[in-house]
Amino acid sequence: MPATPDRIALAENLSISRLVCGLWQVADLEKDGTLLVPERGADALDAYARAGFDTFDMADHYGSAELITGRLLARYPHGRRPTAFTKWCPEPGPMTADIVRRGVQERLDRLGVDKVDLLQFHWWTFEHPAWLDALHEMAQLNEEGLIGAIGVTNFDAAHLALALADGVPVATNQVSFSLVDRRAAGALSDLCQAKGVKLLAYGTLCGGFLADKWLGQPEPTAIADWSRSKYKRFIDTAGGWDAFQGILRAAAAIGQRHGVSVSNVATRWVLDHDAASATIVGARLGESEHRADNLKVFGFSLDAEDRAALDAAFAATKPIPGDCGDEYRKPPYLTASGDLSHHLDAIPSIYSAEPVPGRLGRSRVSSGSVWEPIAGYSRAVRVKDTIRVSGTTATHAADRCVAPGDAGAQTTYILDKIAASIHALGGSLEDVVRTRIYLRDAAQWEQVSRAHGRVFGDIKPANTLVEAGDLIGDYEVEIEAEAVVD
Repeated sequence: MPATPDRIALAENLSISRLVCGLWQVADLEKDGTLLVPERGADALDAYARAGFDTFDMADHYGSAELITGRLLARYPHGRRPTAFTKWCPEPGPMTADIVRRGVQERLDRLGVDKVDLLQFHWWTFEHPAWLDALHEMAQLNEEGLIGAIGVTNFDAAHLALALADGVPVATNQVSFSLVDRRAAGALSDLCQAKGVKLLAYGTLCGGFLADKWLGQPEPTAIADWSRSKYKRFIDTAGGWDAFQGILRAAAAIGQRHGVSVSNVATRWVLDHDAASATIVGARLGESEHRADNLKVFGFSLDAEDRAALDAAFAATKPIPGDCGDEYRKPPYLTASGDLSHHLDAIPSIYSAEPVPGRLGRSRVSSGSVWEPIAGYSRAVRVKDTIRVSGTTATHAADRCVAPGDAGAQTTYILDKIAASIHALGGSLEDVVRTRIYLRDAAQWEQVSRAHGRVFGDIKPANTLVEAGDLIGDYEVEIEAEAVVD
């Protein structure tokens, strides 16, 4: 068994442990309002760091995790210090340079550093396009040296591709990835390998459920902590407790062959994916430390027989629906708090509906494009139960073309824009009955169609796709839609 975890280069001048200590459980420990003593918390983190587990992951909403980590970093004033990742998770709204700088500065102040090693960005709804503004402002702060590397968290493959196509230097994407939740092994891993983005996997042990102690145990009826509450929802969605026991049995048999634990097998399986750089394992700051057992991950390998056994167990489960991050944005909302619809409904739309003067029962929205007042049109108009959306391009803010030359990325942006305009008028994408797609170049049909299918694969509206020839500006595609609200 190695003495310390394996390491990997995450970005230039950023070497990390392949087992990252996750500090989300600080919020769980502090949920009664009693904060942990920062110096004591730093003592616990220091024990991890001196054992080689010197990379820590946290967020702005993980209780006092940033403050505790700041106390740890202050103990290393010279030379190599532990590495600290954190996340900034703002509410959707305008993302000006000042707002972004203040969000980043708060992370710097709480950590007590001049540069955040890796700052990861989470966004609740892509229908609000200011996420691109935030990432571009973060790129500017990266240039200034306040951010070492830029990451995102809970981004699906389509929106990660869009960010990259729009020129954002994304180094990492942190997503759920485990024997139960295997979504990241598909399109997202393919994209990351092609573009050099590293995956950071959380939920690898399903909040502790992927462990020997749960093998053969009855299904729990009450769960006290947030982490297990969340991952029990994943287990239920993947086919339930019996199907989960099948995965545990396969992992336990593999563990017996190699003399390791179920948790080791679960972690090794994720790390063996080429796109996965590291897994994030929860640290409960002295309550339950498993450093010696975790090191066994680096002392064995899964062979073809092991993988075949796991694949057989997977076949008895159901895939987690959607793409990575969907659990925060749409049903079945596989989060610690469950249904997030109330939270998402409270987020203001980028668009505001207004009545059409002199036309009872008619309303419209404008996107603020420079062309709308010039040409005299609205982004979308609702008449009674019908919403018609104008031909929509990947225009960001007033006049910037998003992802020039990339028809697939532009389609992703356009469909978010269409969804936002329909929602502002009281409808939803499920109400769409017709779409029309106009391409500059018919050779780009497949990437555009796949982006359309990602959104409308279950809705299946009537659709027309034609080559329109030259479109104005750098736009590769234009889409219009019609919805009928029941």
